[in-house]
Amino acid sequence: MNSDVALRLFGELLWTALLIGAPILGMTLLVGLAISVLQVVTQVQEMSLSFIPKIIAAVIAVVLFGPWMLRKLLLYSSSLIAGIPSYL
Repeated sequence: MNSDVALRLFGELLWTALLIGAPILGMTLLVGLAISVLQVVTQVQEMSLSFIPKIIAAVIAVVLFGPWMLRKLLLYSSSLIAGIPSYL
């Protein structure tokens, strides 16, 4: 296997992982930012107040974006498996 092929495959892997994880990370980031602003304004520093809404946001993101994430992962894995003969 050429190093060019390995670098291309690794780049595709990282890009796919970034795309798959972005909706969950983005939603939890936005919810965490909103909760942090709320905590600063109200001066309530309860740990569960920031943790539980982020968990709920992550679950909502998986429900909303799950089918798209699964399609993206299946497309990547099928193209990777289909390309095995050309890598040898």
